[in-house]
Order: sequence, then structure tokens, then C-alpha cells
Amino acid sequence: MGIKVGPVDLLIDGVWTKSAKSFPVYNPTDTSVLAEVADATVQDAISSVDSAHEAFQTFSQTSPRSRAEILRKAFEIMSSEIDYCAELISLENGKALKDAKAESVYAAEFFRWFSEEASRVAGDFRYSPNRDKTIITDHKPIGVAALITPWNFPAAMATRKIGPAFAAGCTMILKPASETPLTALWVADVMQRAGAPKGVVNVLTTSKSSEIISTIMKDERVKTVSFTGSTYVGKILLHQAADSVMRCSMELGGNAPFVVLEGADVDSAVAGAMVAKMRNGGAACTAANRFYIHESVSKEFSQKFGAALGSLKVGPGVNKDTDLGAMVSIKERDKIVELIEQARSEGGNVVSTTKVSESGAFLSPHIISGVKHGSVLTKEEIFGPVAPIIEFQKQSDAIEMANDTEYGLISYVYAKDGAEGIKVARQMDTGMVAINRGIASDPAAPFGGMKESGLGREGGFAGIHEFLEPQYFAVDL
Repeated sequence: MGIKVGPVDLLIDGVWTKSAKSFPVYNPTDTSVLAEVADATVQDAISSVDSAHEAFQTFSQTSPRSRAEILRKAFEIMSSEIDYCAELISLENGKALKDAKAESVYAAEFFRWFSEEASRVAGDFRYSPNRDKTIITDHKPIGVAALITPWNFPAAMATRKIGPAFAAGCTMILKPASETPLTALWVADVMQRAGAPKGVVNVLTTSKSSEIISTIMKDERVKTVSFTGSTYVGKILLHQAADSVMRCSMELGGNAPFVVLEGADVDSAVAGAMVAKMRNGGAACTAANRFYIHESVSKEFSQKFGAALGSLKVGPGVNKDTDLGAMVSIKERDKIVELIEQARSEGGNVVSTTKVSESGAFLSPHIISGVKHGSVLTKEEIFGPVAPIIEFQKQSDAIEMANDTEYGLISYVYAKDGAEGIKVARQMDTGMVAINRGIASDPAAPFGGMKESGLGREGGFAGIHEFLEPQYFAVDL
């Protein structure tokens, strides 16, 4: 599609700013160059902190209502331009247009949700147990926030961080992934058009992420970091944050189990599996990664799931009839292919369900049966359209295998009814559980994981509190 790419420069202190160098952004469908984007330097990073720190002095004092109205305006602008947003995502990320459209709608909702939350932050007023004082608990914006987002949801991960930070009264520096910076720049432009004061939203695009992030995090004026990405990188950032005892919010890797229990509705489970596995082409931290299927329904589930995967049309994401677009890059595709080959060498029965004739970063859906728990596909986050099937006999074994991972973001449970589903869900060591459904994400819900899948929550009532500092006043009244 021939849409015009939006901003390609850095956003610092409310001004679109060129940098001395640039780097290319590729279309993974055909590996062509979409645009050349400003490549931020260390000095640009320092300037962005200067800007955000200066803006915080006044922005933190603005009324919640005024911040809410800007976020609401951003929601309205984004909603009116939702098709453009979807096309831009599809072009630089490769995902199917229908997935990009769903992401765009989801992303806009974070602006609406946090526009509503801005003026509803609750405090506390009560007597102490001894009645010797009154306890007043207030909340204040924490300060300058570093926001670091991944390539798989370039719009939604930006709005999920910008929305609550802005609503809380924080200023911010957004560092998007180098694979998909165009969408983040456009989202920032939406905020500018909605009336965000200068210096409140700053964006640094860069090919030297570690250098730029390190510069920002070493600056004592930056008070919190919100990161979405791999557990490996998250641990590095946590080490850096320890030097200044910086507040951290981390949404890290996943290894989601998809459990189909005896007596579950197979057709419903297959429909849910198609969403849980194939949403975003499998490139989601919430994607179903391991399928534990009771032996009584394993054959039926595998056949129907394989047929559903085989019906998907693979092609350029911007084509309206495409179900599965390209992976974000050739490198990312090849990583998934390597996992498939490892599974084959371990004795897995690998079936490619769809033929691919495209020459870009495309990969057909694969279903792999005969997989043993503990093999490579049950340990590694696949991040692509590959579904390993593991049979089980006893429900307790399925729960034990599902929890046998260092990750704990989300799990999926299909049961004969909601009561059984909740009973099993309570035994899952994950921050989220989808019961008899293939998706759980919602701006109104607390998104986040246990164990090595992260710290803190995004969305819901909890989301804004990641950017607020509780303050207690002891008052003699």
C-alpha cells in the first residue's frame, strides 16, 4: 500500500529533531527500505532527559482533568486514523492487516482507559489504631520515566506505557525497537496533536539501544523504567537500575501453556487455540507456546487444529485477505526455523500446514506432534506460528508440566465448565489465566506475570500506580 510514512526524526522538547546519522527501517515482506530514521546519539539522550526533567516541574502540577482531556483527544485522533495506523504497523512489522487493525484498536483503548483513570486515583484518610494521629495517604507522580518497547506490538506497547505515565503526571522518554520505530513516532505525533505540552513526550529512535538506554538509566533525574521485552535484557536493566535503586516495571518473556482437559469442548478449544497461538502470527509474549492435550481428545484436537492452521492464507500483511503475514525480519524467521529443526531432531513429527511462495520473511504454520515435555519447544519461547502438542493422562501431570518453567506470564485452560476451569487456573503459576477463551488482554485488566516473566502490572487500576509514588502524612488533628 502506498501510505505516506509519518515522522522520521527524534522528538525532543516538543520539536522534531534531526540527528547526524540515520538507520533504515525495512519492510519484512520484501526487505525493501521503508524509511531512514534518525539515529539518536548519547547527546540526544542527554537532551531528552534535560527536556523531560524541565517539563516535569510544571506538568506534574497540572490537574488530572487537563491530562485526561489530552489523552481523550489522543484516543479520538487515533480512532479516526485507525486504518492508517494499521497499515503502518503492517508495513514495518509484517503482520497481517487484520492483526494490525486489532492492535490499533487495542492501542487506542489505552488512551481512553487512562484518560478515565487520571482523575480517579484514590488516596486514604483514617485514624491510626491508637487514635493518636490521622493517617493521610496521597500519591504523587514519580518523575521522569524511561519507556522501552518491543517490535511485536509497536502501537499497543507504546500507548500502554505513555497512557498511564501521562495520566499520572510524569514526563517520559520513549525508546521504541529499531525494527518498528515508525509506528511509535506516529503515536507520539498523535500525542503532540492532542495537546501534550512540550517536553512531556520525547522519543529516541536508535540503532544503538544499549548505549542510549544505559545513558538514560545512569541519569539520576530518571526515576523509573518501564520495559517490555526479553527476560535476558530485562535482567540487564534490573542490574543497571540497582545502582540508583530505580523503580522498575518489567513485562518480560513468556512460555504460555495451553491445557485442554478431559471433557472440554474440542471445537471451542481449537477456536481458542487459533487465537492464542496465531494472534500476531505467534509473535506475542502471550502466545500459546506449549499445547498439553488430554489423551482422550488429543487426536481430534490435533486433526482439527492442523486443518484450521492449514486454512490460513500466508502472504504480504497489507493484503486484506492475508491471515498470516511475514515475520518481522529474516533473522527472526530463521531463529524459528532453527527451533523447528531441533524439534525434528528430537523426534517430533513436524507438519507444515500451508505452502509459502513468498520470498520475504515468511514462515508457514507448523504443528508438531510427538513432542516430549522438556524438549526444546517446551523450554524456548517460539515467537512464531509453531504449535507443539504434548499428550497427558492425569490432570495433575498437566498442571505440573504447565508450571515447569521459569516463566509465568499467562496460561490457557479449556475445561468442561467454568468451575473446573477456575479450580485448575488457581493452580497455575501465572499472572493471568484465560479460561475457555483464547485471549485475556484488556486495557481495563492488570497485565503482568509471575516468576521471570516480570515485575509490576500494566493496564487496569494498577497500571497508573506504576508511575505514582505513595506519600504518607501523619497529621495531628
